[in-house]
Amino acid sequence: MASTVLPRVARRLGTYRWVMHGSGTILASDRLVRRATRGRHGVLDIAGLPSLELTVVGRKTGLPRTTSLLYVPNDDSILLIGSNWGSTEHPSWSANLRSAATAVVHVGGQRFPVTVTQITGVERKRAWDTAVEFWPGYEMEHDLSGGRTFRVFELHPVHPTPPRMAAIRGTTPSRPRSPYARPALAAAAVTVAALWWRSRRD
Repeated sequence: MASTVLPRVARRLGTYRWVMHGSGTILASDRLVRRATRGRHGVLDIAGLPSLELTVVGRKTGLPRTTSLLYVPNDDSILLIGSNWGSTEHPSWSANLRSAATAVVHVGGQRFPVTVTQITGVERKRAWDTAVEFWPGYEMEHDLSGGRTFRVFELHPVHPTPPRMAAIRGTTPSRPRSPYARPALAAAAVTVAALWWRSRRD
């Protein structure tokens, strides 16, 4: 089961440490990799963690804002956690998402609209437990944030067709890659390896 396998893999590779200490480099590299692979892959994918691009309208500007995020597959929906790398402040994308009824997700080579629900109360506790089981690093980030209550969102595809469900679960059938995909993925792998090695020396 992915929710139990991924955390074990993450621990073995030292993913927790390079994610937390190399966030700036990871974000910069992620933009390059996504541009080269036409949004199909991100740096976190190299580490075996599912990531997506979220596009939501800015609550103040009315302009679309796109952010790369780790996500948690949850049956036929997506969970997003506003951890903000353990910052004491909520991420800006979460404020935009609170004001939006819909957004657009780009994951696994698929781009589709989703409805947005902020989860609170008892349901939030269940969603949080699911997220922490999938990625225990959320607990580390919670501690770093000083106990800030992370915003939790659930996204549902507007039209849940099989390809979109496969994209959420990370099982989208392979397609011909961009001619730049292999070099970009190789560069991302080198970046991840360098961050992991540096974290072992720190």
